[in-house]
Amino acid sequence: MIRIPCPFCGMRDHSEFTYGGDGSIEYPPLDASKEEWHDAVFLRDNICGVQFETWQHTHGCRMWLVVERDTMTHEILSVRPAHPGLASALANEQEADQ
Repeated sequence: MIRIPCPFCGMRDHSEFTYGGDGSIEYPPLDASKEEWHDAVFLRDNICGVQFETWQHTHGCRMWLVVERDTMTHEILSVRPAHPGLASALANEQEADQ
């Protein structure tokens, strides 16, 4: 079982989340060719080790998160909000609490 520490809701079971895919992919611009879009969407590496993934906390706060996870052990190394503005606000809030 994977337990994901949601920065907003605390530690939760992975069944509360929906996997969104590889979080390190940079998609091409909207006006890119069909071939570029095909490659970005369908040609992916099957990473054996640490990778960044997107997950949505669908049965909780509904926020999109970037999870750094080891695909071999399922160890969660870090979790942050996917939206940079929320990540910044959360970091500022945590600094203020200290």
